[in-house]
Amino acid sequence: MSMPQASLLETFPTPTDAPLVIEHEAFEFTSLCPKTGHPDFGTITVRFQPRAAKAGGVCVELKSLKLYLQAFRTQGIFYEAVTDRIKNDLVACMNPVWLQVHSRWSGRGGIRSLIRAEHGDVPARYCA
Repeated sequence: MSMPQASLLETFPTPTDAPLVIEHEAFEFTSLCPKTGHPDFGTITVRFQPRAAKAGGVCVELKSLKLYLQAFRTQGIFYEAVTDRIKNDLVACMNPVWLQVHSRWSGRGGIRSLIRAEHGDVPARYCA
């Protein structure tokens, strides 16, 4: 099966020149374990600062983000790879000042995982 395409992501112009920090949380994310084929359940949090409107900044449109994330449901992909892939695709479509993607995975075998991928100089107050 082919991987979800970044072309699913749509954008709209940043509505202001004031600095914004935007956070989207997808708490029903699913992909497949590439070793077992079993479903992996997680929460994907995307936090970013778009460029200002006067600088041509854009934000990701939510329906397109939802459809993009849902396209991973049938994909065998490791936690680290999916987190980095989402980061790379969002950076490519938005070119934000900075961006973080956190993936928090439901426990399996007594282990929970949290993966972080970042782009740009993320202010320390947003590194939690």
